[in-house]
This record gives sequence, C-alpha cells and structure tokens, in this order.
Amino acid sequence: MRDEKHRSEIFKDFNNHDRFKFPTEIKRVTAGKGGESLLILIKGKTVLYDTGMAYCGDKLVENIKDALNGRALDYVLISHTHYDHIGALPFILNRWPDVKVLGSLKAKKVFESDGAKKLIKKLGEVARDNYTDDDVNIPKDGFRIDMVLSDGEDFNLGEAFIHVIETKGHTDCSMAYVLEPMGLMFASESTGVLRGEDYMHTAILKSFHDAIVSAEKCKEYRPKALISPHYGLIPGEYISKYFDIYIYEAKRERDLILRCVKKGMSIEEIEKTHEKMYWSAVRASAQPKEAYLENRKHTIKCVINEYENRSKNDKKD
Repeated sequence: MRDEKHRSEIFKDFNNHDRFKFPTEIKRVTAGKGGESLLILIKGKTVLYDTGMAYCGDKLVENIKDALNGRALDYVLISHTHYDHIGALPFILNRWPDVKVLGSLKAKKVFESDGAKKLIKKLGEVARDNYTDDDVNIPKDGFRIDMVLSDGEDFNLGEAFIHVIETKGHTDCSMAYVLEPMGLMFASESTGVLRGEDYMHTAILKSFHDAIVSAEKCKEYRPKALISPHYGLIPGEYISKYFDIYIYEAKRERDLILRCVKKGMSIEEIEKTHEKMYWSAVRASAQPKEAYLENRKHTIKCVINEYENRSKNDKKD
C-alpha cells in the first residue's frame, strides 16, 4: 500500500490494461462524464446497469438504441439511488415505458421521497453546469422501482441469472450484482471506487462497519471477473486483493477522522483536513466539488456517530 500525503492526486493505472474491454455480453453505453452505464446483452434478455447522469440522458438513449440494434430493453438494474447512477432514468422510462426497473426495497422508498428527488435534481443541475453548456432540463420525477430484489436472491434471465448481494455502507440501498454463470461481479460503491493500482476512494456515507462487512461478503463470493464503479473492468490477477485494499483504505480514512476528533478539532477543521487529503484536480475531473462536499459531510458524521455509540456502549459494559 502507498502512503503518500495527497493520495487523491494518484491515478496510476495498470500497465497495458484496457478497463473498458468488457466481455462481449457487456456494451459500454456511457454518454458523459461522472457516471457509467453498461448494457448486458444475453440471449433472450437485455439489462441496462445504471443510467448515469441526467444531463446526458438523450445521448444515453441514442447509445442504447444503437447497442440494442432492434432488440427491446427488458430491465434496468439500479446499483443505488445517487444522482450520478440514476439521473437519466426518466429519459430511459420515457423511451422504453414498459421496461422493468430492479433495485432494493430501500431504493424504492428513496424514489418515493420528495426530499430525495429534490437532492437528485439539485446535484444533477450542478453536474450539468460543470460538464456541459447545454441547457438540459434535469427532471425531479420519473423515478421508480418495479421489482424489489433481496440479498441472496437469484434473478432469472433465461440463459443467465443475476445474483444479488446487499452491500450497505455507501448508502442503505446499495447492491452488488453478479452475472452468472460468468461470475462477473458489478461491485457497488460501498466497496470502493478504484482510482488506480493499490488505491481507491472509499465513499462511505452511511456506515463504516456496514461497508467493511459488505467488502468481506463480496470477497467471500470470489468473483471470476470484477467491474469497479466509475472505473471499469479490473485486471483478473487483481481481484484477489481488491477488497483487502478497500478495507485498508476505509480504515485509513476512518482513523484520520478519529485522530481529528480525539485532538478536539471542530467539524470545520476536520472537513478541511479531509479535503486536504481527499480532494484534488484528479478527483474533480470525475466528481463535482458540490457532490464531494455533500459526501464529506456524511462521511465525517457517520464516523463520529459510530465512535460515540461505541464509546457509550463501552461505558455501559
């Protein structure tokens, strides 16, 4: 593991590795910066994994139509409900109104929350203003989950199936999925965003404990191939240590925040320390700063809450 002071500046990719060279069943239909979208094409069924951001929704629809080549779109698979993963969902539903949207029960509840949808719209507008000069209308409505998936479930696609792994930590609605019998895992952000060899962002917003449990669950599954969110396909020989590196990074970020807490630093001082370590021009190329600031607030909060709850329990014992 590396221990450079400004780790967020690192983006040393693997030598001679094409992260977008997916298996023939997977077509990258991503339409803009900041959010990936992949189309799974197998005999009989088609599945769109995530939709990316709203500002490039029209282009995404065009990319999907080209990749489908006359086939219908059967399902949309939602990893979680953040704006950069589901922002363009209303564009998809407008073009393919009969498609079935799959996700967690928590995702269904989020899409029923007016406050959550307002935040999706707000961050979508920030991304639009950062990434394009087009005056695209960012929708607040048009989000839904038609079929709820549960941890451990196998969703039948005919000649293949999707195995579902609940992966809380980044959000409470995060899911990882494995396309079987290929053994191809679509990892969730609860187990990291790869930024290059031996380094990844953690993006823990709800629970560090849950995130580490999620990483351990995914590691135990032993996928044959692995797609990291906001990155792509990782080298096969790297899979065995991917989740170990994530756990290391998660604990490192948690420990940084806890050291600040134990020094008596204010929330503002902790935020500045976190930004110095984890914000950079490299990160800005893939994430608007407003989104980082929103995430940072929740990351620090969940570390402090878990620390205080543990301290209270220790005193009771």
